[in-house]
Amino acid sequence: MQITGDGVWGVPDDRDGAIAVLRAAVEMGVNFIDTADAYGPDVSETLIGEALAPYGDDVIIATKAGLVRPGPGDWRPDGRPEHIRAACDGSLERLQLERIPLYQLHRIDPEVPVAESIGTMLELRAEGKIDLIGVSEVTKEQLAEVRDLCDVAAVQNRFNVGDREWSDVVDACDADGIAFIPWFPLGSNDLGDAVQVLDDVADAHDSSRHAVALAWLLHRSSTMLPIPGTKSIGHLEDNVSAAHLVDAITADEWATLDGMAS
Repeated sequence: MQITGDGVWGVPDDRDGAIAVLRAAVEMGVNFIDTADAYGPDVSETLIGEALAPYGDDVIIATKAGLVRPGPGDWRPDGRPEHIRAACDGSLERLQLERIPLYQLHRIDPEVPVAESIGTMLELRAEGKIDLIGVSEVTKEQLAEVRDLCDVAAVQNRFNVGDREWSDVVDACDADGIAFIPWFPLGSNDLGDAVQVLDDVADAHDSSRHAVALAWLLHRSSTMLPIPGTKSIGHLEDNVSAAHLVDAITADEWATLDGMAS
């Protein structure tokens, strides 16, 4: 999302820099890349394909369909079967993939029965165009409805140390072995009242506020899969360092972070 232009619209100012960040991420061991046709639109997928294809055997690409962008700042759900089918074909071409490892419904469209949207994704899977199916921004009840229609591999909702609205969905995913992919895992750089606690823990471990926030997510659930976005290799290195903090942060520090009001 962050490798597009301002407002997730258009091409980035530093196209070569975006390519370099993508390649550096994989070199650092990052093996899950999440994107969507709506980012740009089409720009993020195009850059990922250019930077990383052909992909290594352990690199998993996830993308989404179900949001359209008539203009900057305008995000609208579109879960019509014909749209999802066309979106999938476009994503395959831009990402230079024969099969999308994880395909996610970006939003449930209130104007389209969810069974129609998911039914189209099941058809795409039967045709060999996608593998696993995920959903985004769903309630616990909506997740149960979708699970009646198909196996759900992943759920992508907004969630971070300062915004825990979807804790019940996190717990449901953790209980059933479904990957939970928190978008805005760093709160779009606004982590509210958690900032001072994060800074205190970061100082104690010679780390950063953002790395601690990502480590908290990894601590929060065994199926948590954070997707922090960045435009710089420096921030990328900081994000990756979060994995090493999980075992270093003390039980008392976790208790303090866990007890922060959402």
